[in-house]
Amino acid sequence: MPEAFIIFAGQKASVICDGNCYKAWGRSNRPGEQLSEDEDDVVWYADDELPVAPIDPGTEEGFESKPQSSIEFPNKWCVRECERCKMSSPGKWREPLSLKDWSKRIHNQPWKHV
Repeated sequence: MPEAFIIFAGQKASVICDGNCYKAWGRSNRPGEQLSEDEDDVVWYADDELPVAPIDPGTEEGFESKPQSSIEFPNKWCVRECERCKMSSPGKWREPLSLKDWSKRIHNQPWKHV
């Protein structure tokens, strides 16, 4: 699992990633399903329900696009847009981080769908 240390908002932060860039759609573009009239009530599809993600999902962060492999990790797109990446709070670079498990669907509001 790739890990890096960056300066974010002037403070040190840690960033981890699962390294599966070929499955990264981006937070703005990952396909999912609207579950109610509430626009935030969404379930995102699991990896095995989706094809390979687009090489260019059409989003940039600070003029940086999605990396083509984890060798390019981390860039601004990874930290700000990638749903497969997790950053610590600025200044809390020692806090333990865990990634979302994209082998299953993930609800944005899981308490509504227990």
